[in-house]
This record gives sequence, C-alpha cells and structure tokens, in this order.
Amino acid sequence: MGSVLVVEDSATERKILSSYLQELGVTVATAETGEEALEKIHASRPDLIVLDVVLPGKSGFEVCRELKSNEETSKIPIIICSTKGSEMDKFWGMKQGADAYIAKPVNKEEFQDAVKKLLR
Repeated sequence: MGSVLVVEDSATERKILSSYLQELGVTVATAETGEEALEKIHASRPDLIVLDVVLPGKSGFEVCRELKSNEETSKIPIIICSTKGSEMDKFWGMKQGADAYIAKPVNKEEFQDAVKKLLR
C-alpha cells in the first residue's frame, strides 16, 4: 500500500502509530527528530509522512513548512498528529501545508481512514 515515515519522539506513540499502519499493510520507517526526518525523507521519499508537532530541534510545523515549500517534497501528503488539538492548532497546522490534522490520543479508525485516503 505504500511507505510511511512516522516522525514522533515518544517511543510509545511511535509503536502505536506504526502498528496501526502495519495493519493496513504499509511499510513503516520512523524518525525521532525533525532533522532526522528531513534526512530520511530526502533519502527515501516516503508516500506519506505522519508528523508530531512537538519535537526536539525543528518542530513539526517547521518540518511541514520546509517540505511543502520544496518542489521535490511538496506533493508528499502529511498528517500531523499532536496533543495540540484546539481548533487554532488545527487551523495553524493546515496553514503550514498539512493534508490532515489528528489530535492525540489518536482514534485508530480516524487515523487509518486518513491514511487510506491520502495514500490513494
């Protein structure tokens, strides 16, 4: 079904999101920081990126903005998954170029539906 990079600094959240993706038959890679994510994205071009906002180093918003402003990576869909779940946070995330914004704790069905929609 495709490859997904999960960018999440919490080991528990990384495991949960990865298991939801593996249930869909997706190949999963992970990164713990914004900088590590950018390196992996430029090296392997995933089909989708799942991005936390609060990360060591570059924030998820910064990573999203950088990817969407680069011609080579601008078409890769991004789902932001964050504990920052207010309407303003969601608005701001979409303004950075995210294709979907899901608040934590992540609802499995909502998450998998968003992944399926964006990997089509």
